[in-house]
Amino acid sequence: MITNFLLPGIIIGLTAGLSPGPLLTLVISETLMYGKGNGIKVSLAPLFTDAPIIIVTFLIFNQLKNLHTILAFISISGGLFLGYLGYENLRVNKKRLQVKGNKGQSLKKAIITNALSPHPYIFWLSVGGSFIVKGDIPDCVLFLLGFYSLLIGSKIVVALITDRGRSLLKSKYFIFLIRVLGLMLFVYSVILIKNGISYLQK
Repeated sequence: MITNFLLPGIIIGLTAGLSPGPLLTLVISETLMYGKGNGIKVSLAPLFTDAPIIIVTFLIFNQLKNLHTILAFISISGGLFLGYLGYENLRVNKKRLQVKGNKGQSLKKAIITNALSPHPYIFWLSVGGSFIVKGDIPDCVLFLLGFYSLLIGSKIVVALITDRGRSLLKSKYFIFLIRVLGLMLFVYSVILIKNGISYLQK
């Protein structure tokens, strides 16, 4: 049970948590701009989005003919939203960093980012789904426990490490780094939109 479900959950969760992607980029970006508290909030986004995603993916199993269209819509929507977030990062300056009102938006942005990314859907339709389908309830609990502990835990560690380095950055380098992260979000935006178009062509 531990070898077949908990251990794979831990390994896959750690890999997913530290893999470059929109959510990890957002963890770093929000931590740099608003502190570790907001980076940790972003790290918790999968707890809010993945439960319905898991349910949706299993419903999709019964309608495989619609899979490409659904993934295309999700991917293109996610790409457009990431483009918006990238644009916001590129507009950052000293004055905008001092605006306290943006602090409460980190979790909201992370939830939307994760919900509109096709990656959680693809993961649960393939790797994650295969573990859930073949196991009983205790097996599934162990897999989910290992997976989410490391998925979220690794991102929290990234937020804490980023926050420690945040105080060492001078203002001009600080803003430059945030803008670079904005460009990275644009790259992910283009990738998601291209993926969405490719789904429609299948």
